[in-house]
Amino acid sequence: MNGLLTRFLLQMRTWAVTILGTAAVLLPALASPTTSWAEGGQRLVTAWSSALQAIPQGAQLPALYSAPKVAGRTIRQIIYPTLDASIARLHVSNAFSREPLVIREISIGPSAAGAALQANGAVRVSFAGRSSLTLAPGAEIDSDPVNIAISKGSPYAISLYVGAQQRLVAWHRIASQVNYISTPGNHVADVSGTAYEKRITQYAWLTALSVVAPSANVIAALGDSITDGMRSSVNRNQRWPDALARRFATTNTQQTAVINLGISGNRLLSDSPCYGEALVKRLDRDLIHQTGVTSVILLIGINDINFAAMPARQGLDCDFPHTAPTPNDLINGYRRVIAAVHQAGMRLFLATLTPASLPTPREAMRQTVNQWIRLGELSDGVIDFDAALRDPASPSRLRLAYDSGDHIHPSDAGYAAMANAVPLATVRRTP
Repeated sequence: MNGLLTRFLLQMRTWAVTILGTAAVLLPALASPTTSWAEGGQRLVTAWSSALQAIPQGAQLPALYSAPKVAGRTIRQIIYPTLDASIARLHVSNAFSREPLVIREISIGPSAAGAALQANGAVRVSFAGRSSLTLAPGAEIDSDPVNIAISKGSPYAISLYVGAQQRLVAWHRIASQVNYISTPGNHVADVSGTAYEKRITQYAWLTALSVVAPSANVIAALGDSITDGMRSSVNRNQRWPDALARRFATTNTQQTAVINLGISGNRLLSDSPCYGEALVKRLDRDLIHQTGVTSVILLIGINDINFAAMPARQGLDCDFPHTAPTPNDLINGYRRVIAAVHQAGMRLFLATLTPASLPTPREAMRQTVNQWIRLGELSDGVIDFDAALRDPASPSRLRLAYDSGDHIHPSDAGYAAMANAVPLATVRRTP
């Protein structure tokens, strides 16, 4: 199946939804969606994204995996697009759910401090001209495009008022961003943000914002917690894809978006009850459907190496199954991903696995995998994150200044060093 056919089938999937319209009165703080969208000749590309994972289900879950109550409330999520534009579209997903997603109203607007909005800046979002939406289990959909000034690197608030019986069964767990849940009721138009009493650090249902940017490149960062930005400073956008987006923004050349599709704890080859589907299985949903992606930077495998040695836990064992892949298993997994990405018409740059202070057998496996990655077989290039972060005196360890403290995840300075290791001209491509 060629890349164009794959994209067409994925778009068809987004139409396989149930849309329920209402004659809702337009709230005074919100403007109307655009009616001047000219689909011919306009090129939408993804400017922000997030990958979803199922929330473990059970009666006695640890607090970290206990979903907040959202029924009949408004969820306000803060995102930072990486392109400038004047027309935008939201992508909403009901992945992993067995129940419909009911959205009564949704808006996007420039964010002020905390949960507050900038006055008179929010725009109501519609779906096929309707202000509310009932999305079938497992389905996803694009909104109608709206006229709104999007400035790269600036915060935008997406506010979703959901149905009275709505439950949260999927999220992006490590957002490194504070988001907000209101008291019961429709608070989409609440400018002050005072109704948003609960803070969370997850994203829910919203998986992409795309914009009209005819000549822009889109670089997708795909991987695990090191791409997700785990242990980076909350609310400061210090993940390495953020730092890479800032590098592109200062080049004064062609617009280039950087989107983050990392999931903390994710593995290349194995699913997890807490850390999402294996990357080889989530490619279609999380990457291939994204609009305008020209290049992919893939960094994953350290959890595949580590989780086999993690002790099984009573109750919720997030590391299950404790599979023990060989280097060849990982290499064959990389080959599968490279082939799928190439089939979709994108380039793939494979990144070396970063130091993690591993015991000798696991460190030997990391080195074997990195040796193969550096050969550049099948990939369109190599990003040597290992060389950028390792301690020259002890190559199995992170440099002290780049260590967040757990000896696996980089500090903010380490994430910046990773971004600086990416050759901009190489990964950027004219569409």
